[in-house]
This record gives sequence, structure tokens and C-alpha cells, in this order.
Amino acid sequence: MRLPPRTVARLALALLGWIALASTVLPPGNPLRIALTGGFLVLGPGAAALLARPTIARTAGGPDRLAAASLAVALSTALAALTAVALLAYDVFSVERALAALAAVTTLLALVPHGTRPGRGGRPPGGAPPVRTAGPAQDAAPRRGPWRPGRARRVAGALAAATLLALGAACSGTPGTPGAAGSNAAAGARLPAAAAANRPPAAGSWRLVFHDEFTGSTLDPAKWTTCYDWNDGGCTNAGNGEDQWYQPGQVKAGGGRLTLTAQPRTVTGSDGRTYPWVSGMVSTGRDSWNAQPRHTFTYGYFAASIKVPANPHGFFPAFWLIPAATRGTPPEVDIAEFPNTDQYVHMNLHWRGPDGSDQHVGQNWGPADFSSDFHVFGVDWEPSTVTWYVDGKAWFQVTDPSRIPNVAMEVVLNLAVGYLESPPVGTDSAALQAQWVQVWQH
Repeated sequence: MRLPPRTVARLALALLGWIALASTVLPPGNPLRIALTGGFLVLGPGAAALLARPTIARTAGGPDRLAAASLAVALSTALAALTAVALLAYDVFSVERALAALAAVTTLLALVPHGTRPGRGGRPPGGAPPVRTAGPAQDAAPRRGPWRPGRARRVAGALAAATLLALGAACSGTPGTPGAAGSNAAAGARLPAAAAANRPPAAGSWRLVFHDEFTGSTLDPAKWTTCYDWNDGGCTNAGNGEDQWYQPGQVKAGGGRLTLTAQPRTVTGSDGRTYPWVSGMVSTGRDSWNAQPRHTFTYGYFAASIKVPANPHGFFPAFWLIPAATRGTPPEVDIAEFPNTDQYVHMNLHWRGPDGSDQHVGQNWGPADFSSDFHVFGVDWEPSTVTWYVDGKAWFQVTDPSRIPNVAMEVVLNLAVGYLESPPVGTDSAALQAQWVQVWQH
């Protein structure tokens, strides 16, 4: 059985939003992802709204078709803007949630029945067009069906259902996708529990722009990669003379925990060198040198709940920011570093001096047993100040704007091995754990 063209168009519109949502599993910058999400956002919701009230869409003239297309774009833009504002107001905005809400509205508008009846400006099913008597008044203004209570109730019901469906889709989070960690927000909650309990300690209006509570079964590939941007079958930081070769298998995520594990295992890196240890790291950067980074940030409050290894000697856990454009430092913001210690946290800021040299200033805080439990380490990076926090209390601040970076940065969590000293003989492993990572911006 062949479906009428209008029915096919309705079904296509109903599916378009969900296809666009599914495309978000592709890496950022992927042409197919851009085409699907962009096409849906520009035309999908507005075209569905016109189908639900098809007076303009029925016009056959060329200029009126252009007007209908323009109206569809305008309606889509307005609906997308309203959706974004509503999600931002509840501190739950993400591209995936916005697409889910708009896909729900588009589906309902595209599929809601709105058939006409005899005497209301339409034609009887299977019948001929209504007979019109020529006359000046009728030629000047085409006859349209009256706005009757039945029609009003149907339209009001459709709009109410669309609103409820959109809110439900937005509040419930992003539908799970294969291989992804799944939604980090509890259904109906304004913010994930970790975010609600760990808002930035600095004053001001904040919104959560990135977070991961590692509640899925695997590391979320839309948020993290397991190497630096020079990833090639693994990687290391040759500038520090480290002993580890980072490998994806040393990264585990799930059940509310990220674990980076270092183990003694001799491997040959893609650089031809032999490394006596393998270890784990995560970054919001690229999968390869020419790819697009997953997430970059300029200014904001960066925080993570971290527990460092109990056997600290020979290990260098770090939570820090690296420039996205140059992929090298300086500048560099070291939020929390633990070189061969679990008692003192190192907080450092690096910038490039007039002669190109690496300049830095920092402070250590402790002693405290950072390996016995999780502690929250954060930095508030502003254009004129950078302030470091431990468990919500400020401990160090830089106020010289000439030293403060103003470039987009990637977030890095890593467990390096052999910086300044190698692990004692007989050490069989070490682990850096994180409960969550958050980025807030004004």
C-alpha cells in the first residue's frame, strides 16, 4: 500500500529529530553530525508546526512556498531558543537534552491528526471540491472554515501534550546510547547530586557546562579520550622524562568511579622507546593531531573529587589544564599535582616569559592524608584572578593579569610514573581515583 506524500512527509519529520539526536554519538565536528543536527534545528520543528496548521503549506504558488519555508525557519529558531532558555533556567542544558525536547515536540506536531470536515473549509473524504459561486466578495477573500470549539480543543490538547512531552524529555536526560556512559542526571533533578552538593565556592551566577559522574558502565567517549592530542597507539609526556606509556586498558569507568591504574609492564611506544610501566589518563582533547577536541574551556570553575595513590613514591597524579590550540605549555594551570606525595597538594600556574621561557608560580598545601579518602580540588580561573581551592576553601591566588592565560584549555587527569624518582622495587601497582569532574561557567 502506497502512503500519501503528506503522510510520508509527516513520518519523515517525526523521525528526523531522533536521527539528529542519535548522531550526537559521532565525534564533534563530524560532517554527518553537523548536517543532521543543523538541518533538523533549522527546519524540523517549524515544518512540523506548519503541518499542524497547514494553511500556508497548502498554497501552490512559488512566492508563497518561499514564505512558508521562511516561516518554518523562523518557527524552528524560536522553538530552539525557547528550549535552550528553559533548560538553562533549570541548570540542565546540554545539546542532547535540547535535541531530545525538540524531537519530542516535532514528533507530536507532525503526527497529531488535524483532518477537516465538510462545512469547515475542506472537502468530504473521497468527494469533490466544494462548489463556489463566483462573486466579487468571494473572489476577493477565499472562504475559510470557522474557528469552532472542537478545533480549538484539538489544537489546545496538541500544544499541551507537546509541552508535557518536551518537559519530560528534557528532565529525564539524554536517552542512553551504545557504548556511552548514559545520563549523569537523576530523572526530575535540576542538577546531578554531585553538582548540587559541590557548587563553586566563589560568589556569582554559575551554570554547569560539563560534568561526568562516571555512572555508566564504560568511559563516555563523547567526553573523554585516553591520551594526549599526539595519541598514536598510546602516548607519554616526554618533556618530563616519565616512565609510563599511557594505554586505554589502564582506564576504567563505571559505578560512580574513574580509576587510572599504573602497572609495571615493559612496552615499546610508537616513538621507538621502551617504557617499563603502563598507566592511564583521560583528556577532553582529540583522538589524533588533526581532529577536533571534544571539549575546551576558556575561564570557569574546574573541580574534581579525587583520591591519590596510598603508595606515592615514584608516582605523579595530576589534575590540570593544557592549551587546546598549541597542545603544549606554557600556559598551564595545575589544579592539583601530587609529585611523589600523598600529603601535599601542589598548585601551580605557568606562563611564557618575554624570552619564551617557562615561568611559573605556585604553592603547596598540607599535610593531609589525601590517599585515605576523596577530596575536592578546584580552581576558579577568571580573566584577572586564578584561585585554588581544597574542599571548598581557598588556599592560593594569582592576581597578575599578565600571567593569567586567556586561551581555550582541555581538561586532563593522569597518573604519571617515574617523575623525579622511580617507584621502589617491588611496587606492583598504583591507582588514581575520581568520583566526578565538573566545569562551571558564569
